[in-house]
Amino acid sequence: MGRAIGIGGIFFKFKDEKAMINWYKEALGLNPNDYGVLFAFNGNSGPRAYLQLGVFPETSDYFGTESQRAMINFRVEGIESLLVHLQTMGTVICDNIETYEYGKFVHILDPEGNRIELWEPVDSGFDKENIQEMR
Repeated sequence: MGRAIGIGGIFFKFKDEKAMINWYKEALGLNPNDYGVLFAFNGNSGPRAYLQLGVFPETSDYFGTESQRAMINFRVEGIESLLVHLQTMGTVICDNIETYEYGKFVHILDPEGNRIELWEPVDSGFDKENIQEMR
């Protein structure tokens, strides 16, 4: 059966997401990409993996409802079998699995209606991105 294996990203809505990207760069010395800040880890001990601090416009509907201001992304393995398991539990599946060069994504709702993103990563898809090494 599929399962969560870590955090893949933490996403926030901002009134001015471009200004927030710049703030993270100027205030904290982070190396931003087009979506926020991409953190890399495991670089010396195994295959490189990534976690995205994502910034979204305040008007984004990517989080589902307008009132949801933040969303967590879980790294998972076996996304298809995990969805079967979640469906048997009565979990709301918001959309179909979408596949990109950097992995598969799907959204679910927790029992209180918070939208959660599940990501089965293909970490090599980020090898050419601006990254912030995590220590």
